[in-house]
Amino acid sequence: MKVLILGNGQLGKEIKSQTGWDQVSRKDYIDFDFNHIENCYKYFVNYDVLVNCVAHTDTYSKEKEPHWTVNYHAVSRLTDWCRENNKKLVHISTDFVYAKSSGTPSENSVPIHADNWYSYTKLLADGYIELKGENYLLVRTSFKPKPFPYEEAYTDILTSADYIDKIGKSIIKLIKEERTGMYNVGTEPKTIYDLAKQTKPDVKKALSKKWMPKAVQMDCNKFKNR
Repeated sequence: MKVLILGNGQLGKEIKSQTGWDQVSRKDYIDFDFNHIENCYKYFVNYDVLVNCVAHTDTYSKEKEPHWTVNYHAVSRLTDWCRENNKKLVHISTDFVYAKSSGTPSENSVPIHADNWYSYTKLLADGYIELKGENYLLVRTSFKPKPFPYEEAYTDILTSADYIDKIGKSIIKLIKEERTGMYNVGTEPKTIYDLAKQTKPDVKKALSKKWMPKAVQMDCNKFKNR
């Protein structure tokens, strides 16, 4: 099983550091550009599994086009290419697709996106992969840098997120186990402040902005009980 990591962001770097799998990004190749995904196909042909860690993550930006192009258009084209060329797509989605959902949503819940282009375009891409993909692993998750890098942490946002090393390790397990379908990947619900204190004991308490979703925790039992 030859695996290629797409993207050189936090998660892509973490998965690379834990596995040594090959990686491709715009940092290394100027023509690796998700705004023009067709130019990237030539990098994929010698691999069995593509791990897509590329996303436009300016979460609360009101600019539609960058989210639409990278998070939906490119992913839908990538999904089609993987189906047509017998490749497995591992796509990293987000817990934000569950923002404003009630309770602790599972993979079978109907997601209700937050009022931003980021969560909306990620949700659309998830739906396209489920509809058109044939061999895929769709991971909804969230992670924080380790150690926690900020002076303040929110006490009023409940999340299943964890540190990037732990989330990366969990995603790698799913890939090596050749899992398919959708998985929520996270740990027990906690506030961001509680998570931050694990690696930054002097972090200060803060309240989130009013437009931020207050509950993005997920039911991760499918992953835990697999």
